[in-house]
Amino acid sequence: MNTVLLHAALQAAEQGWHVFPLRPGSKRPALHGEQSCPRTGPCANGHLKWEQRATTDPDRIRAAWSQAPFNIGIATGPSGLVVIDLDVPKSKGSSDAPDGAATFKALCERAGHTVPDTYRTRTASGGRHLYFTAPPGLHLTNTAGTIAELVDTRAWGGYVVAAGSITPTGTYESLCGLHTAVLPAWLRAVLQPAPKPSQAPATAVLGRSNCYADVALANETQAVASAPVGEREASLFRAARALGRFIAWGDLPRHLVEQALQEAGQAAGLTAAECRSTLRSALNWSIAHNQTHWETA
Repeated sequence: MNTVLLHAALQAAEQGWHVFPLRPGSKRPALHGEQSCPRTGPCANGHLKWEQRATTDPDRIRAAWSQAPFNIGIATGPSGLVVIDLDVPKSKGSSDAPDGAATFKALCERAGHTVPDTYRTRTASGGRHLYFTAPPGLHLTNTAGTIAELVDTRAWGGYVVAAGSITPTGTYESLCGLHTAVLPAWLRAVLQPAPKPSQAPATAVLGRSNCYADVALANETQAVASAPVGEREASLFRAARALGRFIAWGDLPRHLVEQALQEAGQAAGLTAAECRSTLRSALNWSIAHNQTHWETA
């Protein structure tokens, strides 16, 4: 077992993916925590967490996996990866509930694309991991439900369990060759967070915030209405993220933003249902993440 898992860890490292050991039969890191850190070796200058200690060094990998049949974690951020995690419903009560793979496929179709052809694995629970190469200079972090329900992502600050790892519920399996596609532009647009506003705007800006909000609303609706095929839903999502902060700050009423973006989305060619679904999730996220703006100003 050690040999099989060691081979899988070395194969991942050959792709430039930074690996670290997970507890045998588990998805949890096998590395020591800060409280028990010996402050020696890699931690001589201070405790290093799993993301910092993940490696592509074959000698370090052989030394680690010679000790126990560790499962394999891939630190997505240092590896230059963005992994789409397509989960399955936790409750088996409804056979009609779509899983993450079906939801993601529908999302791709609405955006005018097929599901990207890239390296993928089957998880122990029956889900899928789609591996993408992050474009240079792009620093994405993990998301949960940002794209859609049961569709999460792993990037900086996250890791995935590599193919070959074994858990009590099953084995992680590779489903194709190791070719990893670059993260598509339309997905990148959905995942990139809206720019954060200044936490201490000048008084003059505060007094004119409604004017800025009106201009932003006009610009964003125009961008959505003129979005080309393949970028329409991503453009609508991005606009809702950007305008949601004005709702949170009290500069724009939600019903006005929803109506304007709904009309713009439909003018671009999206259906009413597609617009409503995208607007609901994007606005809810943006409003929730911008509630503290005035409190800290």
